[in-house]
Amino acid sequence: MTRAAIFAAFRAAKPDVFSDPVRIGILDGICDDFGIARDGAAQKHTLSDEAAFFTGLRKITGPLDQSQVDTIKALLAEASHWPIGWMAYGLATAFHESRLRPIREMGGPSYLAKYDTGKLAAALGNTPEADGDGIKYAGRGLVQITGLANYRKFAAMLGIDLVGNPDLALQPDVAVKILTLGMEGGKFTGIGLRECIIDRGTHDTFVKARRIVNGIDKSQTIAGYAERCQEALDAGGWK
Repeated sequence: MTRAAIFAAFRAAKPDVFSDPVRIGILDGICDDFGIARDGAAQKHTLSDEAAFFTGLRKITGPLDQSQVDTIKALLAEASHWPIGWMAYGLATAFHESRLRPIREMGGPSYLAKYDTGKLAAALGNTPEADGDGIKYAGRGLVQITGLANYRKFAAMLGIDLVGNPDLALQPDVAVKILTLGMEGGKFTGIGLRECIIDRGTHDTFVKARRIVNGIDKSQTIAGYAERCQEALDAGGWK
């Protein structure tokens, strides 16, 4: 039995379990103890009809330039172990947050100064002094990581110097890795894809999945994108 099947059975029998990330972690740990492979190790997915997938995706995104296409292909490769619902939500999130290309958070020094001092700066791991680290560690990527603490966290996970050179998060391959690790492992908010979506997504599970990145902000809009991304992946034969 696969881990996904075990989680699906528990969701059917005990739906309350999936409202509690701690209990999900316990279930994951039990599966680990019994040597049940994580889904990423069990199966790799690919598109059988890339043209059909991009035709479907462009119904959501409109025209795509080469940098966007390259970023999408990089995400499909990096997260090839993701089931269709996870991939649909990853694509939808990247489209909503950055239009499928790594970006730097918009705003000038006066706007970004909110990250430099005070409670928000402290929460992000920045110094309390007005020393410019709020600007240096402003958001970057497909899902913009913000604050020194987050740059340190992903630097350690990826083995690259994001602290010394935060603009590395703008490189498409790095941005894709950050999105994949952050959404799969709950590294953005403490909630990961597994807590929200098992295999295929529904409108309700896609709405719930917004908590992976940013509470409930625009959750309905992104759920709509995800449903259509899932249709595009179906058309492309993601399996």
